[in-house]
Amino acid sequence: MCDALVHRGPDGAGVWTAPGVGLGHRRLSIIDLAGSPQPMFSADGGAVIVYNGEIYNFQELRRELTQLGAEFRTNGDTEVILAAWQRWGPDCLRRLQGMFAFALYDLREKTLFLARDRLGVKPLFMAHLSDGSIAFASELKGLLAHPLLRRDIDPLAVEDYLAWGYVPDHRSFLKGAEKLAAGHYRLLRHGQEPAKPVQWWDVSFAERRKGREDDLSAELLHLLRQAVSSRMISDVPLGAFLSGGVDSSSVVALMAETSATPVRTCSIGFDVSSLDESSYAAKVAGLFSTDHRSREVSSDDFREAGRLARMFDEPFADASALPTWRVCELARETVTVALSGDGADEAFAGYRRQMFHAREETVRSVLPAAFRRGVLGGLGAIYPKADWLPRPLRAKSTLLALADSGEGGYARAIGVTPPEIRDQLFSPEFLALRGDYRAETPFMTLMRNAPARTGLDRAQYADLKFWLPGDILTKVDRTSMAVSLEAREPLLDHRLIEFAATLPSGMRLRGAQGKWLLKRTMQRYLPDDILFRPKQGFVTPVSAWFRGPLAAEARAIATGAVLHQLGWFDMHRIGKMVEDHIAGRMDHGRLLWQLLMLDRALRGLNIF
Repeated sequence: MCDALVHRGPDGAGVWTAPGVGLGHRRLSIIDLAGSPQPMFSADGGAVIVYNGEIYNFQELRRELTQLGAEFRTNGDTEVILAAWQRWGPDCLRRLQGMFAFALYDLREKTLFLARDRLGVKPLFMAHLSDGSIAFASELKGLLAHPLLRRDIDPLAVEDYLAWGYVPDHRSFLKGAEKLAAGHYRLLRHGQEPAKPVQWWDVSFAERRKGREDDLSAELLHLLRQAVSSRMISDVPLGAFLSGGVDSSSVVALMAETSATPVRTCSIGFDVSSLDESSYAAKVAGLFSTDHRSREVSSDDFREAGRLARMFDEPFADASALPTWRVCELARETVTVALSGDGADEAFAGYRRQMFHAREETVRSVLPAAFRRGVLGGLGAIYPKADWLPRPLRAKSTLLALADSGEGGYARAIGVTPPEIRDQLFSPEFLALRGDYRAETPFMTLMRNAPARTGLDRAQYADLKFWLPGDILTKVDRTSMAVSLEAREPLLDHRLIEFAATLPSGMRLRGAQGKWLLKRTMQRYLPDDILFRPKQGFVTPVSAWFRGPLAAEARAIATGAVLHQLGWFDMHRIGKMVEDHIAGRMDHGRLLWQLLMLDRALRGLNIF
């Protein structure tokens, strides 16, 4: 199991076993390079831990614990977690500021404590094995190395994957495996039924912070500086991803303010000019005199699709994983740690879909539900899916969203393949296996029960709790760890997230401008053409590639042996979608990429 995860820790390995328990670890050395091997015992030998991540306030915690009588033999953060557990038990989690997933075994209590950080930056998989034991690992491939793990695909995970483009945290691609959700822990005891996960952190949008805009901006800047500077602590070379957008540019600006030497930055461009932002990245790099490097992704990189799929184990169809992997490779050539700009869109309302949802909620508040369902739903059903029209005329999605509830409408906005398309793709055999379950139901329940006041609040809450750990953080973790690079997300500092959730809606979204207060705050550092240009996003041009250099690969999807053997898809329907896409009659690029990555994931699991 450890050997399967060597990419996550090429600098060292360790295994400890005792009757009924075993812990294994792979180490990527970042802090206290020689002095913190794992598994690590507490000073008194009463507890042992394996841990992935960084605790950014470990020095302050160490001082506090020393005053309370704790003894330390190392200079790193791992031993601090052990001492914090022995002092505070599960409540130690609330004191940890950082990203982490760890397993801590208490030898006196005979308990195993599994914990995951607040936002889900670091992953933790578990499996119930046929001999009654429980195995855990940072990635599914660690569990796949165990001979007792069943390799039966969960059909509901396929439904989820087609809906979202990834398998969300409430499910695993394989039956018997599961993920510990972000902000949760589990406490396991020998000989007892596994305890249910306990949620130890949540974010609330139910309160509103009061104050002048200038004062809120000053508080935000303080939190941003604090978040960035704390993540620059490293005993190895450190740099940053730079896309040229607001978020990564803000991180680089604050790094440059703190650093005594030029910040090392890197970016990725594309061979499709309309999607290439590398010129903006170069502008920001010049503005802060960074040591900047850039590389281009083209359709030739498609040959690595199988390797990309193996990084995730489960099918994962966010096509931006390809350039993210490439920028991680580029960064790893010169640094071991890289800061990213992930998290600001979720926290400060930076996604276009959040703005549309807020407007749609206004419409829902004045139009009766019966009218919306009957009239707007009817129009949406017959309105053509005209992807070639200018964006304002693509009304089908908007009409269908307005006909639905707020939660249902936002599920459509954030999803990849809507239910009516999925129903056409699946075979009768699969539809029988799926039964009444629909992928949107858990998402809508989460959104409906959110601690929130407005539709915008609920959308952001769902993004932070569902989309962020399932898609964004999974993408960054797997692609960075695949090249043994540690990625840190300062804009996901929980104090920053909690602050943003209390801002008045107008401080997050003002008119059509998302991230309002963040952009206003960063005007002292960044020019307006960086701050206020239309959001591009890290979009890979798969639609264009499938019509051009990868047309043959698109056709191969419809005849793929693995999907045929699975028997869960209407292959004739898929073939028609392929031809419609290549001919330019429809844009099925994202769906074709989904099916391609599902095919590659199934091949990697060697099920057939």
